[in-house]
Amino acid sequence: MRRRPCLSAISPILLALLFIAAAPRAAQAQITHHVGVAAGSPEDKALSDITAATDPAQKLALIDKFMSDFGKGDLERLADELYVDYYVAQKDNAKVYEYGEKALALDPDDFDIAVTLVRTAGDAGDADRMYGYAESAGAIVQRFAQQPAPTGTDATTWATERKQDIAADQDSINYVAYTFFSTAYKVTDPSARAALMLRYAAAFPDSQYTAQAELLAPVSYQQAKNYPKMLDAANAVLARDPNNVGVLLLLADYYSENGVHLDLAAADAKQALAALGTAKKPDAVSDDDWQKQVASQQGLAWSALGQVYITQKNEAQALTAFQTAGPLLKANPAGYARNQYRLGFALLNLKRDADAKQAFIDASSVDSPYRGMALEKLAELQRAGAHASNNSH
Repeated sequence: MRRRPCLSAISPILLALLFIAAAPRAAQAQITHHVGVAAGSPEDKALSDITAATDPAQKLALIDKFMSDFGKGDLERLADELYVDYYVAQKDNAKVYEYGEKALALDPDDFDIAVTLVRTAGDAGDADRMYGYAESAGAIVQRFAQQPAPTGTDATTWATERKQDIAADQDSINYVAYTFFSTAYKVTDPSARAALMLRYAAAFPDSQYTAQAELLAPVSYQQAKNYPKMLDAANAVLARDPNNVGVLLLLADYYSENGVHLDLAAADAKQALAALGTAKKPDAVSDDDWQKQVASQQGLAWSALGQVYITQKNEAQALTAFQTAGPLLKANPAGYARNQYRLGFALLNLKRDADAKQAFIDASSVDSPYRGMALEKLAELQRAGAHASNNSH
């Protein structure tokens, strides 16, 4: 793992690369091992009576009797599931949690119940409880994905069946993952949000939101000015995925903006460019959106390289990098404005004052934090020009 020193400031521009997709809907689970009863048995008759009952008080009494008569072993879990369904219908969240947790204690892999608990806690706005239930659901999926073939089933057949079961349950998995991620994303305290994103990535390592969570964790620690944790979170991602473009850009931007550890900044920017050259478009992203995203990320990498070169007083390479970045960043107003602002200084260092003024005009042309700074620099250049003209007469 590459260890990186701690700094004290960061640009927020990379936050513009994050997004939240539309929420998926949950479906009936397939991962759960459901309890069965023999047709025509007393247990089957009791379940039929419970299903047929329409009066809530009568239904609850029948469930109580089922638990009293048959509530041992797997049928105790089945009774707890009946209580969960009943109390969901009655909107009694406390009882849903009580019996749902009892069911999970009897079978920690009851994915149906875990999803119901996530939905109940999420609908109730009980975020802390929902996060815990969602982590339980994620752990169930991970355990199921790693289960060896049952006795009597060959490995190839089991791998196919297991994949089919997970696919059949994918809507529910996506629902749980989205509920966790979207709720955590809205947390305003950056340290708390960062910690939640790390929990999310551990619980859902293969979800469509994992890459965003892994980037949001160090970004959020930056916002909290907790730079050691920011670096730890970023390095942990790179240890698993050395070509994670978002994190590479985050660090390249971070170091180059502060003018320190320039070797790391340049290396990360170049590695990000190389990774972007072979990156594959996710199925859920349109061709147009993908092209815009890649262009913006390439622009950020080139701009970081330009900042490295200008700090190293390598004006010619800085000029080339900033000029390459500019068109790529047109769809990223803050990134474009910052790049043009930097370009202006590279041109001033090369004694190309007229071109520098145009770069500062470009920087001031979009609404960003760099507009005011660019206008101030233009005014300064105008005053200097007027002073030089007066002295020439």
